[in-house]
This record gives sequence, C-alpha cells and structure tokens, in this order.
Amino acid sequence: MTPYQAPWWLPGGHLQTIAAALAPAPRIAWRRERWDTPDGDFIELDWAGERGPLLALFHGLEGGSSSRYARTLAAAALRIGWRCVVPHFRGCSGVSNRLPRAYHSGDSEELDWILRRLQPECAAGVSLGGNVLLKWLGERGAQAATLVRRAAAVSAPIDLAASGGALDRGLNRSLYTRMFLTTLKAKANARIKLHRSPIDARRLARARTLHEFDDLVTAPLHGFRDADDYWARASSAPWLEHIRVPTLVLNAQNDPFLPRAALEAATRKASSDVVLEFPQSGGHAGFPGRRRWLGRRLLEFLCAP
Repeated sequence: MTPYQAPWWLPGGHLQTIAAALAPAPRIAWRRERWDTPDGDFIELDWAGERGPLLALFHGLEGGSSSRYARTLAAAALRIGWRCVVPHFRGCSGVSNRLPRAYHSGDSEELDWILRRLQPECAAGVSLGGNVLLKWLGERGAQAATLVRRAAAVSAPIDLAASGGALDRGLNRSLYTRMFLTTLKAKANARIKLHRSPIDARRLARARTLHEFDDLVTAPLHGFRDADDYWARASSAPWLEHIRVPTLVLNAQNDPFLPRAALEAATRKASSDVVLEFPQSGGHAGFPGRRRWLGRRLLEFLCAP
C-alpha cells in the first residue's frame, strides 16, 4: 500500500491532528451492551455488524465509540464484512461508574479480561488504547496469540514521560491538555462527591498539566506512587521486545503527542514481530485525506494471513 503523505494544503502535525478530528465521520449503528466487572463495577461496549471476524478497538484518552477515528475504523471493518466492538474504558461511556477507580494508560489487566471474554480475531488501539494494547501484548508474549491473531496500535504514546512532557508544554498544553483536563477534572470532581474520595478538590481545581492531574488523581487511584512512577510503569515501550504476535505500530513522525526522537528511541528494541511504520506526516490519530488511508492500512495489515 502507498505510504501515507499528507495533502500539500494541510501542513504540520497540529493541522493534521485537528483537521482529522473535525472532519465528518461515517455514521455507525452501534448497539450497546453492559458487562459487570469482576470487582463489582461495569463497562459498556458498543457493537457494529452482524457477522464475520471481530475487531476489538480500544479508544484513546477520553474517547469512545463516538470518536471520529473509532467510527472511521469501524466503517472500514464493516466494509470488508467484519464486526467491530468498542469497549469503553470505565467512565468513558457517558455513565458514572460505581467504584472510585477509573482507567489509565497501563490498564492491561482490565484489557486482558475484556479480550478473554470477547475472543476477537484481531485487536487495535488508538492513542492511550494503543499503549495499553501494546503493553498487554508484551506482558503476555506468546500467550497473547491464543486470544488475537494480529494487532495494531495507532499513535500510541509508548513513552508516557516523553508524551506527557510534550503535552504539558507550549502550544500542546493550550490545544490538547486543556481539552483533556476539562473532562478529566469534571469526572474526578464527580468521584469526590459520589465516593468521598480523598482527592483534594482545591488542588484539582488548580491543576493545569497532565503531570499534576496524574500525580493527584490517576496515580493514587490506581496504585502508583506518583505521576512519575505511573508514567514509567504504564509505558509500553519496555514491552515491545517481548511481543510475539504480528503487530503494526503506526506513528507519524510529526505527532504532537510524542517527539520523533522519543518515538525512535522507544522502539529501538522492538521484536521482529513488530512492524514499525513512521510516516513523516499524519499528526496524532489523524492521517487525514488520502481516501480513508488509515482504515485501509489497518485492515490491510489485520487481514493478512
């Protein structure tokens, strides 16, 4: 397949990221299902398609089945006769969860439970979902092949410290981090009210970076010492060398969420089962134009024998 090249009139990672997020996306007739989790909480999954191989698609930070990339990839799967399911991470389906915990970039135990119940043909993840999927693949090694035949990760922030540092600086902080924090802080405030959480509401209101939020909320809720400990232990980069399932790692070199140097350093020891594709352009979870290039590339890889 022809490698991705951004349209000449859409230069730069920021424009490619934003243009893709705002572009019209296919309408998908999702069917919702709720599963109770082993710890007494629940997740909600959206399904599309009636028959055929199943693609499990894991969304990004504060994303879900309504995200443009989810609808685009689901449509690509449906066009070739596959089914698609988007499992929502806890708190991302529009309904508050029962327990104080939420979701995070390294939540591979939750993903393992989901995949064991789904038994899909293939799995894909975008952004945060891609990092969780890659971490799970590396942790399980050859055992992962009993659950998925092939996998793909798009724009995964495989080095969370490098990604978090990039998002907390300059234009990124204004364009992306502020948007993420709007919904993340609202959900954290809801947990404070519902669960009498020990989160300091005043410190939460003052948080202006993902590091501050993860230090105050994500880390203590999920058993990490602090944000630095969370970013180190949840990153998928150290696990790439242990992957034993054919896996596509697709990241644009101009992705604003992960500097090129960090991307290349983090993938240096990837196993021979990992296919690294780093187009010069594309932005974050973008790859706009070019006749639905992203969906076609992913399904081409996942459908290979």
